[in-house]
Amino acid sequence: MPEASSNPTGTADSAATASAASTHLDARYGRSPKAKRNNRIIVIGAAVGFVVVFTAWLVWGGLLEAPAQFEAKDTGYDIIDETAVEVRWQFNVPENTDARCAVQALNSTFAIIGWKVVDVPASDQRNRDLSTTVRTTEQAVSGLIYRCWLT
Repeated sequence: MPEASSNPTGTADSAATASAASTHLDARYGRSPKAKRNNRIIVIGAAVGFVVVFTAWLVWGGLLEAPAQFEAKDTGYDIIDETAVEVRWQFNVPENTDARCAVQALNSTFAIIGWKVVDVPASDQRNRDLSTTVRTTEQAVSGLIYRCWLT
């Protein structure tokens, strides 16, 4: 009488063969536990490097930057006629500092229809209320400060 097999269907042998094949493929294509650990180390290193560079950029760009030297703020405008507008603004600049401001007039489609560069002479006052008249090519609907810079 033939000996009885402990596994008549052969499922244990096929599971062992599949497991061996899977282990062989994992090793062949770099999916071993060592490769997973190396990948984790690379990802953590890249994340730490990103955080370090980002933090350095924030410190360099934000904390080490000199504070603003001046501030110009529009306070209003008066349309004088079809060819002129008066623009009023507050200017905050350190004492005894010369500056220039570009003032513009806009039409109803926000096109620039008038432009004037105004010299702001040095003064012993830090905060000043200023105004200037800008000539226009057509009826203005607004007047404002475009930009100011120190000279």
